Amino acid sequence: MNELTPSVIILGIGIVAVLAGLVMLLLVANYGQLWFQAYWSKSPVTFLELLGMSLRKVNARTIVQAKIMSTQAGLGREISARKLEAHYLAGGDVPRVTRALIAAQRADIDLDFDRACAIDLAGRDVLDAVQTSVNPKVIDCPDKISGKSTLSAVAKNGVELKIRARVTVRTNISQLIGGATEETIIARVGEGIITSIGSAESHFDVMEHPDTISKAVLHRGLDAQTAFQIVSIDIADIEVGENIGARLQADQAEADTRVARAKAEERRSIAIAREQEMKASTAENRARVLQSEALVPKAMGEAFRAGRLESIGPRSGVPASA
Repeated sequence: MNELTPSVIILGIGIVAVLAGLVMLLLVANYGQLWFQAYWSKSPVTFLELLGMSLRKVNARTIVQAKIMSTQAGLGREISARKLEAHYLAGGDVPRVTRALIAAQRADIDLDFDRACAIDLAGRDVLDAVQTSVNPKVIDCPDKISGKSTLSAVAKNGVELKIRARVTVRTNISQLIGGATEETIIARVGEGIITSIGSAESHFDVMEHPDTISKAVLHRGLDAQTAFQIVSIDIADIEVGENIGARLQADQAEADTRVARAKAEERRSIAIAREQEMKASTAENRARVLQSEALVPKAMGEAFRAGRLESIGPRSGVPASA
């Protein structure tokens, strides 16, 4: 076997060096800006990591920018490029999770990277959840989706009250996964308001002290197993509606009158039917009497012919016996 000459070895080394240089030029051309940006932001990544992201169909710019944001915010040790890449491959929103973690750290909210990723993959807006924890939002009860502007409740004296309430809530991060949504809060608050008004003796009590209704509803623990914590329940507006009790009593009286009329008509019909039966019975008896009277002459004729009847007394009108 022929030994390689020095010129061939030098040529091979030169070709390898040129290829390596071309690869480095391509890497620098494609990822040089990201590499320098990450390096000077104290979030260094290697060219091989950037190349691996591209091979795994990961947006390297998104990962690097999220890493830079987390590092500048003091979360660099907790959030690594590998974790961010894994969340990206799982279909998560990496920039939104990163901003949520930064906002949670600034607001001193206990939220780690794994829980934030779980909330994001569960379909919840983790950044909005953190912002709602810092800045509570107000929910109208009833909401506009229901198409009703007020809740209707009736006190014990039968007077209807129409109420519109506002519920201030903030996000409960620990219950965000699997917790009920705003619709459940609205339904529970509406049920509590109607129950509290229904237990009031008079609508005047409710109108005089509307805060008692909100306090009673607030103490029911309506935010249990929900993704929110109720901060306050405020009665925004109260209107007096119809006197439902009086209307129900009037309707009941009208119904009783109709029942009494129906029963009286039934008794009258029975009396008329009985009268007709008695008339028919009288006519039947009269017919029997006439029939019996028609048999008397025949019987008298047979008695004469048989000799059982001879004469009739002139004064008494009693026939003489034979």
